[in-house]
Amino acid sequence: MTQPLLSVNRLAGAPLARLRDDADRLRVAVGRGPHGVTLIDAGIAVRGSIEAGLRVAEVCMGGLGEVGLVSDGRAGWPTWLQVRSSQPVLACLASQYAGWSLAASKEETGGRKFFALGSGPARALAGKEDLFTELGYADRCDHGALVLEVDRLPPEVIVEKLLRDCALAPEGLSLILTPTTSLAGTTQVVARVLEVALHRAHELRFPLANIVEGSARAPLPAPTADGVQAMGRTNDAILYGGQVHLCVEGDADAAHELAMRLPSSNSRDHGRSFAELFEAAGFDFYQLDGALFAPAEVWVSHLGSGRTWHAGRLDMELLLRLWQAP
Repeated sequence: MTQPLLSVNRLAGAPLARLRDDADRLRVAVGRGPHGVTLIDAGIAVRGSIEAGLRVAEVCMGGLGEVGLVSDGRAGWPTWLQVRSSQPVLACLASQYAGWSLAASKEETGGRKFFALGSGPARALAGKEDLFTELGYADRCDHGALVLEVDRLPPEVIVEKLLRDCALAPEGLSLILTPTTSLAGTTQVVARVLEVALHRAHELRFPLANIVEGSARAPLPAPTADGVQAMGRTNDAILYGGQVHLCVEGDADAAHELAMRLPSSNSRDHGRSFAELFEAAGFDFYQLDGALFAPAEVWVSHLGSGRTWHAGRLDMELLLRLWQAP
């Protein structure tokens, strides 16, 4: 297969280099892992930073997205994260989506079992998910990057699997480690606000090829040392504070239906914090209503007719109650 016109791994090389080159200033650590792969620690043994998280997010989007901060206290929260892409399907689903399940048993690791969901452009090298068949996309590149939301280094058996499945030499693989309890981890997860909308649109069977532009924003909470609460905060930021604007082609009625069905308010679980819901579900994601995993508020603009539909709303009262000290 020839190299695709838009290689998410090749395009991710520029933000990855900026992350490595500014490691000291960004409070991240760059080193070598098993077999000599590059390990970038953005929050395990180091403090990390919000700016590091912004750069990790741009790597994760395969160099096809812009991620930044906006100061806006009008909604009651001072710092918001903003994302945009002119290639939203490739950036969000072919690269950013955390869809690669990576697991190793205690016997394989020689200690603790390991589990992580891999996200980022190296997913498109391995192509292990059915999603890539649906997208009709595969990448070919001699280097790749994968983001792991973990609080410890990946074991050798996982690294060997990544090298084998991605067909990379060790010097060509970079692994970025961002625990959700860290500044960078919280930032790069909230930066998935546009991706959450794209994934929900896919679940609703909207033709992905008709989504041509996307922009989004969400409030950026402070991280917390409790893993479940940290996960809850990042999810709540999107479910109750995420705003997404999609520009689409195709049938106008389908665009209207997408706008109405996309917001998280369509879920039976809407209105309760994610941490509370997750605990009530026995910490099993599959017990949660899939409709919850969506932005709070959406606008869908139909390029053929020039019409824009709006649905959903923010629930800043819930977020402020969860995040702000009394």
